[in-house]
Amino acid sequence: ASMSWLSWLLTLWPCSAPSLLFLGLMGRQLGLRVGLQGVHTMTCSQWGTPRSQGLFQDGDIVIGGLFIIHYQPPFCKDILDHVPLQYVYAMVFAVEEINLNTELLPGVKLGYYIFDSCGKPPWALQAALSLVGGDRTSCDYQVPLIIGGASSSTAQILSRTLGPLSVPLISYQASCPCLSDRPQYPNFFRTIPSDIYQVRAMAQLAIRFNWTWIGAVVANNNYGLKAIQIFQEETQGAGVCLAFVETLNRENILSDARRAALTIQASTARVILIFTWYTDVRELFLQLTKINVIDRQFLASEAWSTSGDLIQNLATSKVASGVLGVAIRSSSIPGFENYLRNLHPVLHTGDDILKEFWEAEFGCSPGKTSLPPCSGTESLEGVQNLFTDTSQLRVAYNVYLAVYAAAHALHSLLSCPNSNSPPGENSSICSSPKSIKPIELLQHLNKVNVTTPQGEMFYFQGADIPAKYDLVNWQNTPEGTLKLVLIGRVDGFELHLNESAIQWSTGSNQVPISMCSESCPPGTRVANRKGEPVCCFDCIPCAEGEISNTTGSHHCEPCPLEFWSNDKRTVCIPRQVDFLSFNETLGITLTTAAVSGATVTTAVFVVFLSYRQTPMVRANNSELSFLLLVSLKLCFLCSLVFIGRPSVWTCRFQQAAFGISFVLCVSCLQVKTIVVLAAFRSARPGAEALIRWFGPGQQRGSVCFFTCIQVIICAVWLSLSPPVPQHDLGFRGSKVTLRCAMASVVGFSLVLGYIGLLACTCLLLAFLVRKLPDNFNEAKLITFSMLIFCAVWVAFVPAYVSSPGKYTVAVEIFAILASSYGLLFCIFAPKCFIILLRPDKNTKKHLMAR
Repeated sequence: ASMSWLSWLLTLWPCSAPSLLFLGLMGRQLGLRVGLQGVHTMTCSQWGTPRSQGLFQDGDIVIGGLFIIHYQPPFCKDILDHVPLQYVYAMVFAVEEINLNTELLPGVKLGYYIFDSCGKPPWALQAALSLVGGDRTSCDYQVPLIIGGASSSTAQILSRTLGPLSVPLISYQASCPCLSDRPQYPNFFRTIPSDIYQVRAMAQLAIRFNWTWIGAVVANNNYGLKAIQIFQEETQGAGVCLAFVETLNRENILSDARRAALTIQASTARVILIFTWYTDVRELFLQLTKINVIDRQFLASEAWSTSGDLIQNLATSKVASGVLGVAIRSSSIPGFENYLRNLHPVLHTGDDILKEFWEAEFGCSPGKTSLPPCSGTESLEGVQNLFTDTSQLRVAYNVYLAVYAAAHALHSLLSCPNSNSPPGENSSICSSPKSIKPIELLQHLNKVNVTTPQGEMFYFQGADIPAKYDLVNWQNTPEGTLKLVLIGRVDGFELHLNESAIQWSTGSNQVPISMCSESCPPGTRVANRKGEPVCCFDCIPCAEGEISNTTGSHHCEPCPLEFWSNDKRTVCIPRQVDFLSFNETLGITLTTAAVSGATVTTAVFVVFLSYRQTPMVRANNSELSFLLLVSLKLCFLCSLVFIGRPSVWTCRFQQAAFGISFVLCVSCLQVKTIVVLAAFRSARPGAEALIRWFGPGQQRGSVCFFTCIQVIICAVWLSLSPPVPQHDLGFRGSKVTLRCAMASVVGFSLVLGYIGLLACTCLLLAFLVRKLPDNFNEAKLITFSMLIFCAVWVAFVPAYVSSPGKYTVAVEIFAILASSYGLLFCIFAPKCFIILLRPDKNTKKHLMAR
């Protein structure tokens, strides 16, 4: 079984010489003897991690711990980090506190084996295998559970490796959402929320403050890359774009930080999202300080948002001012501060880590080293540093919770139900601590649901715990340093923020602006630039008749038919009522033409009346001539009814006046033509009775008959379906035309059709008698006048249909005036010329001459 597990492990690692050596060493940690070329047989000695590099306490049950105590591999001895050192002693304190608790694991002593993973996944994996191996020769420990995996990458490797052994792994800092996948990581648990919650909180902040152009600097691992992926998913559709994404590798942090700093300097983005470890941020801020980039607003992930090392660093305080970050929810651990301050190498003689810290802090050695010996009076009581600062315990509290989760799972596994207790309550330990199987512990860990010493409910939802964060802000103090200020909280997906408490990077309470393009003002719309992110756009004014009344609108909304856009295109206003009025130029022109026509007609009437006894006037029935002049005058005057604001009665009267006036006029012309035709026919032998039959009485009766037919048509039309005033909404514009709408097209067509029928009949008759031998043949004049009349009204139909708004009325008036002027001048101009200018020709002899 062990050999098959090692075979599976070989599939995870490339078979190079170093990897084979590595697997050989791991095999020995499991009590195996693996024969590989170039690998020598060795006894169990914890590969690369001598016993002196850890912190150990034996017990009935021993749990493992992995922490990043040192940095600067490969020797892992250069820098002792104060912050993770506090995490180590949080675990130690929790174990000692549980051992003193008579209700939790009574009679069972809990121990720990803590190793330094040095920030490298291979070191963490080697240490984990050492903890779970339990060599049959010299290695005397085998832990059923490990608390560790400070990074998501390390946690993934450890969980996959320990998964076949069903050894639970509880991480206090691995926050990658990928680790929530139970099928992939069934043995993984964590006391820190998944990054999906803090990334969503950052996305909400970006949307809330309208930051649409954001730069990003992330760790080149699952922690950073997954975070930026989730950020893009959360802001999709909200108009937030990434100006750039720079990745940082810890192995090349100097060059990567320098490159990222130059990118930040060159970018127009004023808000920068940083999702990486605080040591990487420290180097990035140093590079930004060198090039004097101090006006950016940084969004911080929980990995560095509360880093005391960065907050207290005066060299980068100008760059770091105003940082807005998501932080692990802070809590207190009663008694922990006293515990830390009472630590002393004399009381913990086997604690080499504390000894190393003591040497670095006080410059003396409690043992035999090259440093001068300590006096024994050194104490942490007055020391103020990141190790002794317990004002805001965050990750340390996660470690504390992890230990308690392990203790409760062990208690549930080892205890037996008490028959006298309520169901589910355990009273005493029944099983032997030596018989613990990791897979059984894993099952009980899934069921942990307890109340912490601080009174909080604690349970796992799969691998995760309920998400709770603090929102923090780095603010300037009068002394020129920075301080951490709580400005809000995150509960699950809910954001609670006190905006007034924020101090931004500018030092004011004014929210920074970070946009690729300024938001489009009302009256314009967003037009995306081709080939650029959606946050980079131009603002295009809305077209006429469309508006946008919000900032940053992507579309212009058309106004309702009764409304039109104002000049700024921000609001729809009622369209102005428009009609052909007497005050406008077109109305004045048409009115002048109509009045002039009526005046000329009146003048001709006066001339004819004055010369009514002359042959020119008496010829061809002078009564019809006077009636024709009256009808022409009515035609000119009826056009005035079409001008002005339409009303119910004007709409009815204008069509009736138009139809009846023109029928009266054309009827007179037709009767005149019939008289000429009758006179021409009566000159033939045997046809004398024709002219006597169609005498003056019959002529007047014919005019009345033809006119009465039009009167009947108009009466029926106007009584059944008359024209009504109506707004013409078909023409788009700032004005809506008020015109007389034809409720019945049939009625209007009958009126025009009847006029056209009479006109065509008159034209045909006049054309037949156009060649009479008299000097003055009125049939010729009627022929020309009717040709003009018909041409005008044939052209009227398409012009009327195609004209917009009030111009349809103008077209109809023009047709009325043009046809009226044509009749007036073609028929009466030659007669007036003879009457007034050539009286010598106004004789019967001349008129009858051939």
